Amino acid sequence: MDWEVNLVVTRKRITKHGDFRALPKGRHQITVNRMPNPYRFLITTVHEIAHLVTYKDFGLGIKPHGKEWKNTYRKIMLPFLTAEIFPENLLEVLQLHFRNPKASSETDSQLAIVLNKFDPENEKNFIFELEKGAIFEIHNGRRFIRGERKTKRYECQELDGNRLYLFSPHAQVIKIE
Repeated sequence: MDWEVNLVVTRKRITKHGDFRALPKGRHQITVNRMPNPYRFLITTVHEIAHLVTYKDFGLGIKPHGKEWKNTYRKIMLPFLTAEIFPENLLEVLQLHFRNPKASSETDSQLAIVLNKFDPENEKNFIFELEKGAIFEIHNGRRFIRGERKTKRYECQELDGNRLYLFSPHAQVIKIE
C-alpha cells in the first residue's frame, strides 16, 4: 500500500483536534493540532489515519464516523491499548471507549475528563464543577451564567443578549464569580 499522505502538525484550533482530506491527484492530508498531551495527540492521529484507511477501503459513500470507520479505528488502535503506552486509569477508559468509539474524544465525557488530567495545569473548570448561577467565560471572551442540566448538557444564558446555549458537561471554562 503506497499512499501519498502529508501529515501536518498545526496550531491549536478551537473546533477540532485534527482532520483528514482527500486531495487532487490521489494525494491525502492529515492535520493534527500541536498539543502538549501526548495521549490526546496519539488518539487524534490514529483517529485521522482511520479516516484515510476507511476512505481507501470504502470510498466516499459511507458516513464519516459510521460502522466502517469505527471498525477501522478500533482495529488500528488496538495494538496501542497497552500499559506500556497508556497509564492504567486512561487505559481503562480507552478500552470502554473503543467498544463503540465516538466521533470525537470530546464527545465521550468520561474519556475527555480523564484525558484532560494529562494536559498542563490551567485555571479552567469543567462546566459540571460549577454551581448553578456561576458566571463563566469561554475561549473567545463571551460570558455566560450556568443553568440547569438538560438531559446531557447544561443550559447556559449568555450575559450579552440573553440567548440560551447548551454546553457539554466537560467543556472547560474560566469561572468569573
